[in-house]
Amino acid sequence: MSQYDVLTVGNAIVDIISRCDDRFLIENAITKGAMNLIDAERAERLYAMMGPAVEASGGSAGNTAAGVANFGGRAAYFGKVASDQLGEIFTHDIRAQGVHFQTKPGDTRPPTARSMIFVTEDSERSMNTYLGACVEFGPDDVEAEVVAQSKVTYFEGYLWDPPRAKQAILDCAAIAHEHGREVSMTLSDSFCVMRYRDEFLDLMRSGKVDIVFANQQEALALYETDDFATALDNLSRDCKLAAVTLGDQGAIVVKDDQRIKVPASNVTNLLDTTGAGDLFAAGFLYGYTAGRTLEECAHLGCYAAGVVIQQIGPRPMSSLSKGAASLGLI
Repeated sequence: MSQYDVLTVGNAIVDIISRCDDRFLIENAITKGAMNLIDAERAERLYAMMGPAVEASGGSAGNTAAGVANFGGRAAYFGKVASDQLGEIFTHDIRAQGVHFQTKPGDTRPPTARSMIFVTEDSERSMNTYLGACVEFGPDDVEAEVVAQSKVTYFEGYLWDPPRAKQAILDCAAIAHEHGREVSMTLSDSFCVMRYRDEFLDLMRSGKVDIVFANQQEALALYETDDFATALDNLSRDCKLAAVTLGDQGAIVVKDDQRIKVPASNVTNLLDTTGAGDLFAAGFLYGYTAGRTLEECAHLGCYAAGVVIQQIGPRPMSSLSKGAASLGLI
């Protein structure tokens, strides 16, 4: 028997979200729609220039864990924070969501990671992330018994940036497979894919990763192609299962020769795309670990993504389980 449905592993980050115009991005050399890694000095400078902001516990995999728990799934999380105010905020928030989180915090230096997220008028988000304490996450932070008792261990591609985290992920994969569990990853970002394309492909082709999440741009970048069908064919060969999000066109699930396409949820008030992919993964993995069909999993993913983009912040403020039930999805 498993104790957890989904264990997620990622960078523990507090999001600081503010609105701006495209000119602000240009003037400050911020790549629109991407996750830009920054140092402490630039983090302080950008923070000083931000307008009114919303602070919320985030981090891609943390958002996914919170989403799974919000659906009623049993979720756990590994991620490193510091013994500081933002670390306390992150810890409180993720535990309050019902997620198991016992990773021991580091010292006050480096401080807890933070991401300045600038949301433009088209609701696109541009992230500027100072990893801080995240770079301290390593093999010593892996709770082997939690990995062994989780149906799926899911990690974010962003975690491939801090060097010690790579070994921790490989350790998790080995433990998971030893106990007959599955391992999943999200490609996270097209720029992340370009940095680690060969390593990501090796994780898939070697069988260390079973399930892959990506958006269309990331899938194309992974295979260095402009032909989406070619990218999907390659995904079907390189991993057991893949789910690719298509923005307002929904999502497509790839397994062997199957191509299961589902539409996006109806969105009436698009506010902020932060967390859309994270919540898609949450809905999909909640359904997957509950034994739902792949089509049902994709519908749950699109529903969760549709909810989170109609609010500010990456973690749902309403009950996903109640909302999904009202629509007949669960």
